[in-house]
Amino acid sequence: MLLSIKTKLKLSLIQETIMSKHAGIARFTYNWGLATWQQLYKDGLKPDKYVLKKFFNNHVKPEFTWIKEKGICQKITQYAFDHLGDAFSRFFAHIGGYPNFKKKGHHDSFTIDASGKPIPVGGKSIKLPTIGWVKTYEGLPHTTCKSITISRTADNWFIAFAYEQTHEPTVKQHDVVVGVDLGVKELATLSTGVVFPNPKHYKTHLEKLRRLSRNFARKTKGSNNRQSCKIQLAKHHAKVANLRNNTIHQITTFLCKNHAKIVVEDLNISGMLSNHKLAQVIADCGFHEFKRQLEYKAKKFGCEIIIASRWFPSSKTCSNCGYIQDMPLKERIYNCGSCGHSIDRDLNAAINLSRLAKA
Repeated sequence: MLLSIKTKLKLSLIQETIMSKHAGIARFTYNWGLATWQQLYKDGLKPDKYVLKKFFNNHVKPEFTWIKEKGICQKITQYAFDHLGDAFSRFFAHIGGYPNFKKKGHHDSFTIDASGKPIPVGGKSIKLPTIGWVKTYEGLPHTTCKSITISRTADNWFIAFAYEQTHEPTVKQHDVVVGVDLGVKELATLSTGVVFPNPKHYKTHLEKLRRLSRNFARKTKGSNNRQSCKIQLAKHHAKVANLRNNTIHQITTFLCKNHAKIVVEDLNISGMLSNHKLAQVIADCGFHEFKRQLEYKAKKFGCEIIIASRWFPSSKTCSNCGYIQDMPLKERIYNCGSCGHSIDRDLNAAINLSRLAKA
């Protein structure tokens, strides 16, 4: 099974400068390709990444000597065109939006390889093509990879690569089907009665976020103080995102390791975010990330994921008699109007989801 790993790099000031140069060249190549792509469309032509890549290498690249500077990996321009082509493919398939121009300091990243040769990794240091040896904060598995992606978050650089991993199915504590109801008050409620509370990391750190945002807005544009505040604000956003991802990783790992069959509903997240009263707390839950992690961890730990239809009335159906009634969001206890059964709203929905798989 092909899985990826991402870890933080321990770089010197010289190495950070080299990384910034690589990211700048990748950004320049991507933006040039996007601008040329748009111009060709206006002229009635139909471009693709291969035509742009060939023209760039033969006519544009020789004019910019700084791209061929010593220590710069020349593979980053090829991957920039590949990323541009993938972005347009997602756009034409109605999976993503129209590609935008990249800005300096926003999602800086680049991809390199060793001209088709496998790159050996392992331990707390790795030798990157043309860049040289770099150190990591944690040990890497001893393996090989085809390409490596290096990205920057706030003022920290991270390395990511995919490699083949072998996994055997884990011994399940629960062979029965488990239903998982995702919510705002409780992040996940299982049909077995286990409840995972919602830590609400964004709301917890909101006051500090407001303070840092005010400080950033008050600084003079272009000043060093503004740049310093920008990094502090980016670090805070990264901290909240890491806390959220850690919580979701813990829950999804527990589910996939200990349950043979998991049923989760297909939520209309974009529709839920249109409710401005709940948009902030819904976005803080990370429902899409929760589902994404379940899908790949199911293959990793050997369990089955069943996605229930978003139209399945899990919250409106009585888990005791099957009677369906309206359930406003403010009502947290399900009181059946037919049999009089009383149960927690989220637990009732989780039980109905587990029975859906059996049906």
